[in-house]
Amino acid sequence: MADDDVLLEPGPGRLRIVLNRPEVHNALTGSMIQRIAAALWDADRDDAVHATVIKGRGPSFCSGADLRGADPADGVAGRTGPDIDDDVWRLGHDQRATLAAFDVHKPVIAQVHGHCLALGTALALFCDMVIVADDARIGFPPSRTLGSTPSMMWLYHCGPQWAKRLLLTGDTITGREAAHIGLALKSVPADALDGEVEGLLDRLARIDPHLLAANKRLVNAGLELMGARTLQRFATEIDARAHLAPGTRAFTDDMRTMGPGPAVRRWNEPFGDGRARVVGPERRDARGFLIDPD
Repeated sequence: MADDDVLLEPGPGRLRIVLNRPEVHNALTGSMIQRIAAALWDADRDDAVHATVIKGRGPSFCSGADLRGADPADGVAGRTGPDIDDDVWRLGHDQRATLAAFDVHKPVIAQVHGHCLALGTALALFCDMVIVADDARIGFPPSRTLGSTPSMMWLYHCGPQWAKRLLLTGDTITGREAAHIGLALKSVPADALDGEVEGLLDRLARIDPHLLAANKRLVNAGLELMGARTLQRFATEIDARAHLAPGTRAFTDDMRTMGPGPAVRRWNEPFGDGRARVVGPERRDARGFLIDPD
């Protein structure tokens, strides 16, 4: 995979990490995840950087993992076997990289527009603050077909009921709705998103990065006391178990015979537009699409 699929754009008091595969809505490969983590840790060592933003180029923030499996770096040497512990090991290996946004000392902001799906939600929700476009689409559709989420911060952002509502169905919500339930810090019109995030970065750049680190780590210590770090390990174990479900096996068989795109479309078709509604009743037409309220 090309080295330019993750771009680093330094600015005054900040680093911008830009996902740069717009033609596939910034679908993530294993090597991209590792480079994002390395960039976060490099920024953490640099006193000139007060905060980092992760954003996407093109129509979306991130559509999830690249299901085509084209990246040789995605196969981790030594643990390519079919057993459940091999699966847990691989999931844990990737999760340690996505956890970097949580673990680094300085604040990390996720700037979300377009689609933020599947693995893209893990990348975003490990960040300290998530700022979204009103019309973004956020969710974990693979929970219908591929298993459970291998990273679990949903519970801490939006609470158990909304976490269950979205993960049990794989339905998506808009950025505006995500902010309404606490899954995002706030939402703004899409054309105001850059300015909103850069304005926050300007304010963070005025503060001693050591103080930023102290306050971030204090809040994160509270999350860890509430089990946030331990739950991540359980998330990989449960996702590996979910990969053995009959429905997951049937879907992966379809991916092998039909290809990822047709298989995803076939399994998602019964869910219509795949949306949930946060406020008001969910009335749907015969295709399963939400009917907008009068």
